Amino acid sequence: MSTATVSRTPATPGESPPAKPGADDGRIGLRGNLRHIGALVRRNALQIKQDPESMMDALLMPIIFTLLFVYVFGGAIGTGGGDGDRDAYTNYLMPGMMAMMGMNIAMAVGTGINEDFRKGVMDRFRSMPIARSSVLVAKVVVEIARMLVAIIVLLAVGFMVGLDIEGRWLEMLAGVGLTTLFGASLVWIFMVLGLTMRTAQAVQGVSFLVIMPLQFGSSVFVPVGTMPGWLEAFTNVNPLTHVADASRGLMLGEGAVASPAMWTVIWSIGLTAVTAPVAIAQFRKKT
Repeated sequence: MSTATVSRTPATPGESPPAKPGADDGRIGLRGNLRHIGALVRRNALQIKQDPESMMDALLMPIIFTLLFVYVFGGAIGTGGGDGDRDAYTNYLMPGMMAMMGMNIAMAVGTGINEDFRKGVMDRFRSMPIARSSVLVAKVVVEIARMLVAIIVLLAVGFMVGLDIEGRWLEMLAGVGLTTLFGASLVWIFMVLGLTMRTAQAVQGVSFLVIMPLQFGSSVFVPVGTMPGWLEAFTNVNPLTHVADASRGLMLGEGAVASPAMWTVIWSIGLTAVTAPVAIAQFRKKT
């Protein structure tokens, strides 16, 4: 790579220095940002095409988790046992599994971005005249696409094992939208972890410590009323409970929808507003 040498002539006292040709204040406009984001999304998509194993989690995790919880735990968790109770549990479980799937897919971005730094990919981006934020936004877009793939697989398997939403297709799409919105906000959290931890193993370990209490301390798998009081207090403020309850109310027509949907939106906007600037600042600091 050649390096151009620019000679600088000292400015005469009282005279403004000449502007650099084609340069402004260093800011990249919205149009340029969108173009950069589109190019980086295409790059990430081509990476997935060349490395299809990277989609294993989005394709296989929904199948394994659905079969595991429905056929291993479904009969025991359902009241009274029997196929009818397993079907009822499947209806209860699947909306919550959508929320859980968004969280698990979002977790992968932390280890991915940490690996990109280790391999020098980010050094390459630093040498390019692109907006730093476009690198992170492109990753959010790609992770949203991976979430949608995982949710589609999850619902397909759910219908095969007994999920019955009684024709509430539009409501189901609204539930998918809420789940994706919440999952996108989680991507920023895991990117902060990926940008602050030293190794990908550390990112993975801390990420599990974050998601395990949130997943099992929620209404994803069982109703909150079956839990002890201290755990129920945590579960009621757990954002994953709000996402699961909102999707469940929309898809099954059971339970409240307005309040959990409102809290889902509030949590999503709040998490994004707090963690996105932190992630972008940390990314600029490292590059």
